[in-house]
Amino acid sequence: MSFAYHAYEAVHTMVAPVRGMSDALQLAFKNPANPLTYTPLGRTVAASCELFERMTRRYGKPAFDLNETTIGGVKVAVEERVVWERPFCKLVYFDRKIAGRRKPQPKVLLVAPMSGHYATLLRGTVEAFLPGHEVYITDWTDARLVPLAAGRFDLDDYIDYVVGMLQTLGPDTHVMAVCQPAVPVIAAIARMEAENDPNAPRSMTLMGGPIDTRRSPTAVNQLAMERGTEWFRRNCLTMVPFPHMGAFREVYPGFMQLSGFMAMNIDRHVSAHYEMYKHLIAGDGDSAEKHRDFYDEYLAVMDLTAEFYLQTVDTVFVQHALPKGTMMHRDKPVDLKAIRRVALMTVEGENDDISGVGQTQAAHDLCANIPADKRVHYLQKGVGHYGVFNGSRFRAEIAPRISDFMVSLDMEAAKVRRDDSAAVARKALKIAN
Repeated sequence: MSFAYHAYEAVHTMVAPVRGMSDALQLAFKNPANPLTYTPLGRTVAASCELFERMTRRYGKPAFDLNETTIGGVKVAVEERVVWERPFCKLVYFDRKIAGRRKPQPKVLLVAPMSGHYATLLRGTVEAFLPGHEVYITDWTDARLVPLAAGRFDLDDYIDYVVGMLQTLGPDTHVMAVCQPAVPVIAAIARMEAENDPNAPRSMTLMGGPIDTRRSPTAVNQLAMERGTEWFRRNCLTMVPFPHMGAFREVYPGFMQLSGFMAMNIDRHVSAHYEMYKHLIAGDGDSAEKHRDFYDEYLAVMDLTAEFYLQTVDTVFVQHALPKGTMMHRDKPVDLKAIRRVALMTVEGENDDISGVGQTQAAHDLCANIPADKRVHYLQKGVGHYGVFNGSRFRAEIAPRISDFMVSLDMEAAKVRRDDSAAVARKALKIAN
């Protein structure tokens, strides 16, 4: 077992005194009472210190900070409430404080990726749907904060969690899976359909997910295939050190995942930090703040349990068990042909370098028994992986399509209920006469 986590903690401890001196120097050269603050030298020193601080900081879990939304031109307060909880996840509901009687709106379960970043990475996704939807999101827990006494958490447990949340929310739920959750979400729905669970959701929207990574394989997919599961077991797992609450739990650490993501586009990240440095020296506070906002989120990472990480790598990226029809949930098969009632929408990005084009669309071929009028696929031009669920094109082009898909299904379900009620009334009247 690797002791990378202990080395990581040791480096943070050793750098702490230098960080302290750098912070003091930055304060001195940002002090309005210091004449050098207003000189190129002063701004350069302050910018250098801030960059050093940000590059050596441990970023904590960000907040959603979605305290209000706009509905029909009116500002409405929003309150976060936990409505379901297990050791490794909380289900957060964004309760909109709408005055008076609420009009029925689609209920959305947004399943955030458990791949190193916190659920707050989907802040923009939540924000886009808040005005017209009842939004719930899975807030996964950093594995280093979960005591050993809470037990294991693997891919099978993930599927159980999704089933539990859907059973809590009821059959009128629309579930959205962003990236990694696409596989466990569709597996959970397949098991619910196979068992005729009445709480199976009304629809599922899979966004940039690795349903079949044999299609348009990316660098991430090829790495997994070339190295195999055992390589990841030997090189990527480590133990959480004391005094974290999850001490002695075996994990795939978030800092290792982050290193891999940044290495894929290192030139872009170096350029972004250099641009921020220049903005700080030039006194361009707005541009620097945009950089801070993005990297405060991007550099905040969480640990994954070793068993979840390895089972996901092996099942999804090495064995391709889902598209081959060999995936099991505990001792039961995951048969996507069992899905008949749940509508399906898939969304992909033209320039996605994490889940290649066609990997998510593969769900349509595998879910052969979903009626044609309950299927939609959309390929967004000009966006990469992040643009599938966030950004201007997501807000303007992707989110409205997903919303229309959900609303149309709710309207159809409402019509069926009205027709059924009318039929029951006619039958009762006939019996009465």
